[in-house]
Amino acid sequence: MKITDIRFGMLKVPLKTPFKTALRTVNQVEDIVVMVHTDSGHVGYGEAPATAVITGDTHGSIVDAIRHYIAPRLIGQDVAELNRLTRAIQGSVEKNTSAKAAVEIALYDLWGQLYGAPLYKLLGGGDPVITTDITISVDYIDKMVADSVAAVERGFESLKIKVGKDIGVDIERVKAIYAAVEGRALLRLDANQGWTAKQAVYALQTLEDAGIKLELVEQPVKARDLDGMRYVTERVHTPIMADESVFGPMEVIELIRLRAADIINIKLMKTGGISNAIKIADIAALHGVDCMIGCMLETSISVAAAVHVAVAKADAITKVDLDGPSLCAFNPVDGGVIFNESEISVTDAPGLGIRAIHGLEPLES
Repeated sequence: MKITDIRFGMLKVPLKTPFKTALRTVNQVEDIVVMVHTDSGHVGYGEAPATAVITGDTHGSIVDAIRHYIAPRLIGQDVAELNRLTRAIQGSVEKNTSAKAAVEIALYDLWGQLYGAPLYKLLGGGDPVITTDITISVDYIDKMVADSVAAVERGFESLKIKVGKDIGVDIERVKAIYAAVEGRALLRLDANQGWTAKQAVYALQTLEDAGIKLELVEQPVKARDLDGMRYVTERVHTPIMADESVFGPMEVIELIRLRAADIINIKLMKTGGISNAIKIADIAALHGVDCMIGCMLETSISVAAAVHVAVAKADAITKVDLDGPSLCAFNPVDGGVIFNESEISVTDAPGLGIRAIHGLEPLES
């Protein structure tokens, strides 16, 4: 099975409700879909969103990086040479992690199709059913409480609460939501780099003193402020998770060395795809550090790949934040991973199992 062509499409899917964080507000998913074609007729699918404020990737940069730097290294190559091809992808261009991820996802999809097995089995197997949390966007307190209660009634047992806009209001938001769902759901906070280290310590100690138990707090300080992250980690009981502070394996090693966080958030769009995500999970497991696997605003194409990784690396990936498809108004994909509210299940279809993508707008190759 040799690679003959790489094509692009634009996929737009409206969200059920606007997605609001300390950094941005989004009303619909707008992602680049990558289709890797082969001489056997098989097609592998990948996907990448534009997240300029996080990874630096835009729609244009994703397509250009793949077209001019990644694709020339892959055309004519055999899918069976997976390790060599992923090294070629990672060495093709600096940064551009989302572009690399989209191509890697498509390549791993083809690798599964080549051997007629679902990807998670080729990665080591595991229980093909996992449970995700759901994101509660930052908003007025009453709206966030109502959204939280509604999510619990839909069966979600873990809620990721977006905070990081105003420290005083953030504390009141969490108190109100905790009172509304206590005993029915675990709360995870995501500050999206919105606090200083001292603000984070103040907020978390205030919540802890009020008897509020949080499962974790994600990225309370700026991405590059590892000293600030360590400052928070050392002074609160609540587990601290690094997200934007950690992209690849080398950053994970440094974060563990500094003891700057308790948990690592793996996202394929940050790691540059599946190969580095696996390395991070293995490094974390060696050091007894838990991982969460998360996603950007992605559909069930690239999130499916993250699910396969989560299943195969469940010893290290103990928490799941793959609610992108649940936030979408509809699922544009036939086949693949099955997303049913908080429950995500993997079929035995080869690769990612994707049969068709509806509403895909072709882009000029």
